[in-house]
Parts: sequence; C-alpha cells; structure tokens
Amino acid sequence: MDQLSSLDSIAAEASRGELTFPTSVHASLKLQRALSEPDCHIDAAARLVQAEPLLAARTVAIANSVAYNRSGNDVTSVPAAVQRVGFRTLGALAASVIVRQLASEIRDPGLRKKADQLWTHSAHVAALAQVIARRVSFVDPETALFAGIVHEVGGFYLLSRAEAMPGLLDDNLEAWLDHGEAAIGRGVLHQLAVPTPVMSAIEALWDGMRALPPETLGDTLLLANDLSPFPSPLFAPVGATTYAAAATIDFVFGHGTLKGVLAESGEEVKSLTSALL
Repeated sequence: MDQLSSLDSIAAEASRGELTFPTSVHASLKLQRALSEPDCHIDAAARLVQAEPLLAARTVAIANSVAYNRSGNDVTSVPAAVQRVGFRTLGALAASVIVRQLASEIRDPGLRKKADQLWTHSAHVAALAQVIARRVSFVDPETALFAGIVHEVGGFYLLSRAEAMPGLLDDNLEAWLDHGEAAIGRGVLHQLAVPTPVMSAIEALWDGMRALPPETLGDTLLLANDLSPFPSPLFAPVGATTYAAAATIDFVFGHGTLKGVLAESGEEVKSLTSALL
C-alpha cells in the first residue's frame, strides 16, 4: 500500500468511526464520559481522578500553577485540586491524558520523538490560548485551554498508526492537507465528544483564516498556534507562519498591546505549560 492510499485508508476509517485505540484510551474515554455526566458530584469526580495516577498528578499540578493558584497556597490532595480547577478544566485534563495515550505504544524512536514534540507544541498552544482568551479575545478561557490540548489529536492518531505503515509520513504533505488532517482529526474529535464550539475553532485552524485582534475561539487558537515557540513536527503548509514571523505580531486592544499581555503573562504561560507536560 503506497503512502497516499495508506493515508486515505486511515482517513476513511476515521470518517466511519473505525478507530484503532490503545486499551488505555478506552478506559480513559469511559472516565471522561463519567466526569461529563451532569449529576457527577465533585466527590465522585475526585474519586474517579484518583483512580487514574497520571490525571491525578496533572490535576494537582494545574491547580498549583500560577493560572489557578492566585493566592499562592498550594493544594496537596486530589479533592482540593478538583475543587479549585472545576469540572471544565478537569475535562480538558482528561482529554490531555487521552491525547498522550494515543501515542503510548509507539516504540520507534523517530516516531516517539515526533509524538513528544507534538505534545510539547500542544501544551504551549493550550497555555497561550487560555491567556489570550482571558486577556485579549475575551472568549471562555477553559474552552480555549481544551481546544489547545486537542487541536492536534488527529496528528497523534496518525503517529500511532505510522509504526505499522513505514513511509506514511515521508513527503506526504499534500495528501495530509488534502485528505488526512481534517478527516482523521474530525473522526478522533468525535470519539472524544468534543463540543461544537471547539470543533469549529479547530476547523478554523485548518482553514487558516483569522482576525487580528482575535475575536473568536478560532482566532484565539490560530494566534496561539502561531505564537507557540515549539512548532508541530508534522506537515506544515507552504507559506505557514513561522515562529520568527509570529513573534513580530502585535496590535493594540483596549488599553494594552498583545506583546504587553504576553510579557505580563509569561510566568503564567510557563507554569501552565510545565503542569501540562
């Protein structure tokens, strides 16, 4: 099977919902769905989180990050962390565990490196998106955080399948952009039960159209993606914004500027990114 037909095959499977996940992902999906139930009490949520060590550690780390710990008083227990971050952030963290687990069974060193680089990129985009949402575009910051975490989930799924399909990632830019990115991304996002506003924002990222200053969740995600100091290791379209070019982006809004906000929020972005990593 050649590169194009392999990618087409994966995209077609994703479109039909025929996705191949590691066993750990299925367990985490059940956890995510349980946490999203309207009648899930905070005590029950804490018990569910405690049963998943990676999620428990990440929840406590996020709760103690600058973005959530304004008082400077660290929490040391999962129930206290869940109380502080709230259910929507908890849902985003559950999604982050699932995204990482997609590549958990990769053994090839080259693919493993790409997966690690892709998560580093995603964590920075998520942290930047939350700050930009709260300080600049005034869309919901927790939704922006979630969108940043899952915006490359199709890429993680592709990496998880690439080990069994040698050459899949070689010089395959046109096929990925034309057939793979959206089809695979939509399929995995559907399995994650990603809400419509986040789906629309990621579609806007794929389309590459945005407004400055950012006005929508899609604009916010696009700007955060461009400003990430760690680019995606996967295919980038010709003419895509480089980090050097993105670093020159500035604009006035209200009584501030983008560069001013990013400078003021540098420690917050760093703390939130470290907690996600």
